Amino acid sequence: MTLDFRPGSLAAVVGHSGSGKSTLLNIAGGLERVTSGTVTLAGHVLTKMGPAELTRIRAVLVAYVFQEYNLIRTMTVLENVCLPLELSGMARKEARRRAVQALERTGVPGHSRRFPDQLSGGEQQRVAIARAVADQRPLVLADEPTGALDSTNGERVIALLREVAESGVACVIATHNPEVTAAADQVVRLQDGRVVAAGAA
Repeated sequence: MTLDFRPGSLAAVVGHSGSGKSTLLNIAGGLERVTSGTVTLAGHVLTKMGPAELTRIRAVLVAYVFQEYNLIRTMTVLENVCLPLELSGMARKEARRRAVQALERTGVPGHSRRFPDQLSGGEQQRVAIARAVADQRPLVLADEPTGALDSTNGERVIALLREVAESGVACVIATHNPEVTAAADQVVRLQDGRVVAAGAA
């Protein structure tokens, strides 16, 4: 079966724990290899690339949002969002401009000088999304981004990811949350490591 995650769409990857949701995201982002078939990202055939080339492609084409946020506790919110931009070679001034813009977009601009532990779970997840979208990469992969949030903050994150997708990004979310599935354009169902259904939501 062929899966196609298109720019401007939100895809939900669903299935029981252990069904392969995180693995599918890792394959889409070039973090794991497939044993058969082909993986293509923005015209680049990932299955033909070596480790160094895959790392370079991921750095410019793929952004990740994790359930556990993965924010650096000793850095401010602004520094957390700036860090991947600066590591990719962007000048500090431009990285700061994009980080501020991303924090405004995700609804947490007033927290730029605070540290992650000073924020609620929902605020931390929105900072994590700001970090993911600041570099305007064409593919955003989110692994259970609402799993650790209450219903109100979960709804805010779903709306934000929906907005990210509508800006022209292919957004793929591994989830158990039926509200994420309801908001998706496409649903991929996994069972025992296999795609058992895929299509419009």
